[in-house]
Amino acid sequence: MPVAELLSRHPDAWRRATRAPFLEAVRDGTLPAGAFDTWLVQDAHFLADLLRFQARLLARAPRPAQAVLAGGCVALVAELDWFGRVAEGRGLDLAAPRLPATIAYGDLLYRLDAADVATALTALWAVERAYLDAWSGALPGAPEYREFVEHWTVPGFASYVAGLAAAADDAGPPDEAVFLEVAAAEAEFWRMAR
Repeated sequence: MPVAELLSRHPDAWRRATRAPFLEAVRDGTLPAGAFDTWLVQDAHFLADLLRFQARLLARAPRPAQAVLAGGCVALVAELDWFGRVAEGRGLDLAAPRLPATIAYGDLLYRLDAADVATALTALWAVERAYLDAWSGALPGAPEYREFVEHWTVPGFASYVAGLAAAADDAGPPDEAVFLEVAAAEAEFWRMAR
């Protein structure tokens, strides 16, 4: 079964992971700037955890999956640099403490180091597909958030997510349990900033 079939097998979990009041408020402009800033700082923490997880996965992945994983690592480094510039411009402290949802998501990524490669690739695809679907649902975004929504929905990111799907499909059957864990972590992450 291709990983993409998990979306139709678990529509309620996926909806909770990708449709949230936070995202609706980004789209319609009712999200307070402070809530968005809290989310940005927490997402920067999450991205650092994701980079560590993905770099370790790259080292143990089958050769055909390594190119997409390496490209993803390079993109995450660039994204963290971008977050640094955004934080500076908005006066945010990226060293602020992690909130419980961020800690829990990081713990999930850490536990995935012990998982087989197919499971880890399923999880990584689910993380990135959730991000793409969630921000695509927030298009075009209210004027004050539009640059962010556009940044996270560029065609190159969609291509990267498709590459992860192919790598996960090639690695073996998808792990439905880890897909559901990621979906639940995503839902909590959106709730955290509201």
